[in-house]
Amino acid sequence: MARFEMHSAEMATMGGENNADVFCEMGLMYATGRGCAVDLVAAHKWLNIAAIKGNDRAASLRADVAANMDKMQLVEALRAAREWMTIH
Repeated sequence: MARFEMHSAEMATMGGENNADVFCEMGLMYATGRGCAVDLVAAHKWLNIAAIKGNDRAASLRADVAANMDKMQLVEALRAAREWMTIH
């Protein structure tokens, strides 16, 4: 599913008004295992990015995901989101 992630992330960074929605959907995909294995770190990363970009729903979902993560997973997810935001 990495191909979907990369394609969607690249398209979303190209601009447009719905890029936060794409990131939110990616977070939901990883949180629920829709088409991929459940990955709470990836889910939190994409929901965090969506929330930063203005998606209010993503902020709420991010809190739900974080409640099911341990401290090290949360640190990893925050680091991944920060690195992604720095590059893009």
